[in-house]
Amino acid sequence: MKKHIEINTPFKNDSQFFNHIILNYDVEGENYGNQDRNSLKLFQFKEMTVNVKSFKIPNIFNQIAYKFFRKSKAQRSFEYANKLKELHIGTPQPIAYYEFTTPFLFKKSYYVSEHLDYDLTYRELTTDLNYPNHENILRAFTRFTFELHEKDILFLDHSPGNTLIQLNSGDYKFYLVDLNRMNFGKLDFETRIKNFSRLTIHKSMVEVMSNEYAKCTGYDYEKVFNLMWQETEAFQERFYRKKRLKKKLKFWKKD
Repeated sequence: MKKHIEINTPFKNDSQFFNHIILNYDVEGENYGNQDRNSLKLFQFKEMTVNVKSFKIPNIFNQIAYKFFRKSKAQRSFEYANKLKELHIGTPQPIAYYEFTTPFLFKKSYYVSEHLDYDLTYRELTTDLNYPNHENILRAFTRFTFELHEKDILFLDHSPGNTLIQLNSGDYKFYLVDLNRMNFGKLDFETRIKNFSRLTIHKSMVEVMSNEYAKCTGYDYEKVFNLMWQETEAFQERFYRKKRLKKKLKFWKKD
């Protein structure tokens, strides 16, 4: 099987270590987080903890697509993380990515980055509306999202688990993870507001984010809120429709 490796310059002298943990990924390392879709493991590297994401082997159509036509999720994660760093947007330090292919098919890929300590993700704000300084954190998160938009970054997976938050005694820091889906370019009003649609089901949170985003942009609050709530409801409807369809398909398969 052929392999392709890209390692960022500061870590090239330690390529032997990174090669080892990838080749021995199945038997070494500490499992981290949810292992359902893709596997995550932690490894100790000098004074740093390293996070390795192992992407599952794609279906046969994507094995062909990633081999010949599209960049892999690992490559995109690596390249987007480097771009975010250049733009001074928080994300764990990108270290390397690995790809394994056959002559005609794409197989395994891995993305290697620094593992960050953090206090919470955005998800905790949606599950505990009484979280200490909830509104302040939410407003700071909204300003962070505004900064993304001003720097022409559209984070397509802007969802509750994909922003890590460090509290730092009120000097909140935000870090994006799960980076393989992003667009870069000028964003119109509708695209900016729609980018909030996957974050929460709570109207009260949408009101706060709308208020803060209106302050950041100079847009009318009612205009921001009406579209943000409309897009939030539309996303929830699509999400639950898809869930109902999957449930029906599983039922039919059982029959």
